[in-house]
Amino acid sequence: MRKRRRHIKFLGSRTHGVGSHKKHRGKGSRGGKGYAGSTGHRFTWLVKYEPDHLGKMGFKSLGKRNIIKKPKAINIGDIQKLTAESEIDAKKLGYDKILGKGEVSRPLVVKADFFSGKARKKIENAGGKAMAPQTDKKD
Repeated sequence: MRKRRRHIKFLGSRTHGVGSHKKHRGKGSRGGKGYAGSTGHRFTWLVKYEPDHLGKMGFKSLGKRNIIKKPKAINIGDIQKLTAESEIDAKKLGYDKILGKGEVSRPLVVKADFFSGKARKKIENAGGKAMAPQTDKKD
């Protein structure tokens, strides 16, 4: 048995209920592509079927937007392996912060912007010094 045609009611009609035979032709009758007209002639459709499409959503932290730069960190055990010197400048190696994982086997003088509590303790227990830059505070 043959499938019934969808537009059976328009059989014999020249325009299929559109008006002039010149109308409803081509891509121009679409009213744009994609979300074209989403703030104009298709706005009611957007509000009805996709109400969350327009507007700001969510939160992006300052770190994700690269406004606040996260310090690049390295563990004290790894920094000790990188160089045999007793004075280490973490800035020259490309690091900002020293973390406390690993062991310190020799006295080190480490210069960095930031130290974790564990890292500072391990360096000082081995007989070394953890040096952070001095900030000038006016009292």
